[in-house]
Amino acid sequence: MQIPISKFDAISQQTIEIREPVLADGAQMWRIAQDSRVLDTNSSYAYLLWCRDFPNTSMVAEIDGEVAGFVIGYTRPARPQTLFVWQVAVDHPHRGHGLGVDMLDALLESCAAQGVTQLETTISPDNPASVAMFASLSRRRGAALTRTPLFTADQFPGGHQPEDLYRIAPLTPQEEWR
Repeated sequence: MQIPISKFDAISQQTIEIREPVLADGAQMWRIAQDSRVLDTNSSYAYLLWCRDFPNTSMVAEIDGEVAGFVIGYTRPARPQTLFVWQVAVDHPHRGHGLGVDMLDALLESCAAQGVTQLETTISPDNPASVAMFASLSRRRGAALTRTPLFTADQFPGGHQPEDLYRIAPLTPQEEWR
């Protein structure tokens, strides 16, 4: 269990708590994903399962008792040193303040104790904000960011965009890159 991180955001004048998700967060996570209009929204059931089964590889940011954003991920079974980030979402009123990268930093610090040394995620070409966020994370960490095609559009049913695999490695503990 990771200890929650509290930080005061001078711009919003609010205290942000970054912590592992609990079951009670699932409905708010589902709403934020749905409201994003960019992410594929999983069922509300999936977010509840994520909170129950993968809290050690996920984070939520809470402001004034409400979930303001989340990161959900898992360590790859065949490559346990790799954290795959499934979704990063920040609620509309809290975007543009670096909350996504703050949650990713907290998650990477927590996962470093589990031996995670690289991060993977997929991003579709219609999501430049996500590309910019992960590029910022790689620069902050002093790690290489690579991109390779992973899933083509014809592999998805229903007209989905292709997804490229982005990898950030090698990851180092926070005290080594600050």
